[in-house]
Amino acid sequence: MSQASGAGRRPNVVVFIADQLRADHLGFAGNPVVKTPHLDRLAAASVVFTEATVANPTCMPNRASLLTGRWPSAHGTRCNGITMDPNASTMVRNMALDGYNTAAVGKLHHQNMGWPFEDDQRAEIEATDPLLLSLNHRDAAEFDREPGWDRWENRSDHEAGFLRLPKDYYGYQHVDLVVGHGDNPGGHYRHWAAGRGWDPRRLGGAGNAVTVYPGWEQVYETAVPVEAHPSSYVADKAIERIEALAGEDEPFFLFVSFPDPHHPFSPPAGYADLYSPEDIPLPAGFHQDHSKSPEHIRALIDHRGTPGSDSTMTWSVTEDQYRHAAAAQYGLITLMDEQIGRVLGALSAQGLDDDTVVLFTSDHGDLLGDHGLMLKHFTHYRAVTNVPLTIRVPGTAPRSTAALVSTADLAPTLLELTGTAAFRGLQGQSLVPLLEGSVDAVREALIIEEDQPFGLPGLPAPVRIRSVLTRRARLTRYFGTAAATELYDLLSDPDELDNLADDTGHAQLLGQLTELMLEETMALGVMGTRPTASA
Repeated sequence: MSQASGAGRRPNVVVFIADQLRADHLGFAGNPVVKTPHLDRLAAASVVFTEATVANPTCMPNRASLLTGRWPSAHGTRCNGITMDPNASTMVRNMALDGYNTAAVGKLHHQNMGWPFEDDQRAEIEATDPLLLSLNHRDAAEFDREPGWDRWENRSDHEAGFLRLPKDYYGYQHVDLVVGHGDNPGGHYRHWAAGRGWDPRRLGGAGNAVTVYPGWEQVYETAVPVEAHPSSYVADKAIERIEALAGEDEPFFLFVSFPDPHHPFSPPAGYADLYSPEDIPLPAGFHQDHSKSPEHIRALIDHRGTPGSDSTMTWSVTEDQYRHAAAAQYGLITLMDEQIGRVLGALSAQGLDDDTVVLFTSDHGDLLGDHGLMLKHFTHYRAVTNVPLTIRVPGTAPRSTAALVSTADLAPTLLELTGTAAFRGLQGQSLVPLLEGSVDAVREALIIEEDQPFGLPGLPAPVRIRSVLTRRARLTRYFGTAAATELYDLLSDPDELDNLADDTGHAQLLGQLTELMLEETMALGVMGTRPTASA
């Protein structure tokens, strides 16, 4: 299955990725409210992986895992704020070296984006542990690189003028960049909008919004029109790339990354009122008993209705806050779905359907009301770890599989599908046998990692979280803290409502999962450097 049809030509690849989209917020996944007709049609022609799971439920680490096929503890970007190694082997770089034209459109987030709150986070991290960033202590590994090597996605640098990225940016030969999320991001998008007479700085943000939901400033109707919206930019540039690449002799790899539906949930006119908050049902466990949940989760629930001071952190919502946020997010999802439909239409118009592998996924999920919580970080509930994954391979029969797969599996899968040589240190498993239907599983368990340099009440920093997931159960350990273990029997409790970690009747299951966590963690030992001797 290493070649699509078309006179033996190696297949093109288009990867669509959403930002902070959970697996069940799509029509084909059974959501009864949100409308995603274009993605539904794509899924109907694809192999759908219902149990796709992140390697890490955070942007930068999991995006790096997607490119490298390695877990964060191996590739080094273990949390947001650590720039991805620009010399890392990636699936895109290997494809480029092997004759592919490679391009990316949209949000990459392989480097820090230069948001104002990053300075506040740095101060918080230094206050928590001065050794982490103190100028008096060097990191374990230091690199002598040209100044500015880690600023290619810095928002302020792109504000100063159009900044073209290097010809080999993590393997991408051409990048049309979006820096950030919402209706007022930076990067190349800003210059594109300005060239069309729109200034997102004057139109974007809650301060310029048509309406703002009073319960949370992250929910509003943006004044940015659809035609100038970041999702429209991503689709426009993706279509432009497809039309340019279609005429080349070489196959192409195109990464199409939407910054939505990540908060702020700020849909434009026509999408802001597409869904009514009153029609949004409460998710299972919204008012659950958290008496057996970890201390930091109980502390969040105790402050229900109060958004965190950091707009990116987990907090506990009221029913009204949840429903308004979900209605706005659904509007963004439908807008993204329409833009994906435009890109798929461009593929068809160029006659490339039978020559192109099309993959759709997300970098991580969003609690969005599950367990009474919102956003992400510091928890491995299914809402943040389970992501959509569909893969359409020409000539492959569509179907659905519940096999356990990881974001880290995408690199070896696409390398095999394109007939591109792999590189040493790949930890993910190729999903080609699952696509072919020759096996029902590629693993029995997988590891989810999360490291955070700051903490929450009840969960002091630095935080190290590890989960082991099987079809039967999930075990999560919060290392370095007291009373921080979660165990869920997913067969009897698929909504993860009853923490069995202290239940003596499940001591055997706890022991089995603890041993499995050790085995799976050891299997992720770093093997990316070839030894030259063993004497």
